Amino acid sequence: MKPCILLIEDDQDMRDLVTGHLVHSGFDVQSAADGIKGQALALQYSPDLIVLDLMLPKVDGLTLCQRLRRDERTSGIPILMLTALGGTKDKVSGFNSGADDYLTKPFDLEELQVRIKALLRRTDRAPIGSSTHQEILNYGPLTLVPERFEAIWFERPVRLTHLEFELLHCLLQRHGQTVAPSLILKEVWGYEPDDDIETIRVHVRHLRTKLEPDPRKPRFIKTVYGAGYCLELPTGAEIKDIQDLLAKTRKERQEEEERASA
Repeated sequence: MKPCILLIEDDQDMRDLVTGHLVHSGFDVQSAADGIKGQALALQYSPDLIVLDLMLPKVDGLTLCQRLRRDERTSGIPILMLTALGGTKDKVSGFNSGADDYLTKPFDLEELQVRIKALLRRTDRAPIGSSTHQEILNYGPLTLVPERFEAIWFERPVRLTHLEFELLHCLLQRHGQTVAPSLILKEVWGYEPDDDIETIRVHVRHLRTKLEPDPRKPRFIKTVYGAGYCLELPTGAEIKDIQDLLAKTRKERQEEEERASA
């Protein structure tokens, strides 16, 4: 069966160009010209991947991306964002809204195809641990569950996006070592994009929000300035102390959310 791509793009010439190229490359393509129809088609077809323009009528791309991520029916679909806005802040906004990758217009159609295939490989890849070499799936209080793209963190399940899972897995394989951004980009994203590592920073920040007691002062996912990132997990007596700290932090966050919604 051909992979199904949903293209949400308001520019008809761009929509026709991209659709024609993807169909010729062996994909089944559905398309929408605005955010409302795009969301409806995402629910109707459950595509393998969504190519989403940022500047859309009716519902803009950032808002639509957030809606797709909040809906359990579409939360796991990879999203490649297309936009003419190529600044760092724009990329950060795209990743923060839930996009998996970001391509700036004008772009080469072959590059678009490479990125789509890289995202599909990550989504449909063989389960971690099926290869002939031994891979680390747990260390100390962390266990990765590839079937659900989930982490068991101090005995509690933590839901991760595909990219967050892949990034955490990449660091876990090299526990205690500094992992260079170039290696992370190649292993997690499946290709070698430009030197802008803001992509990694955003996803590291998201992981810290989910795993660290205080994301502003990371204890486990550390930045080694000028060199990369290092995952250092607690062992022994440290585990109980940090488990108590995380429980306290979760309670404080819950109380803050309740006050904010009151």
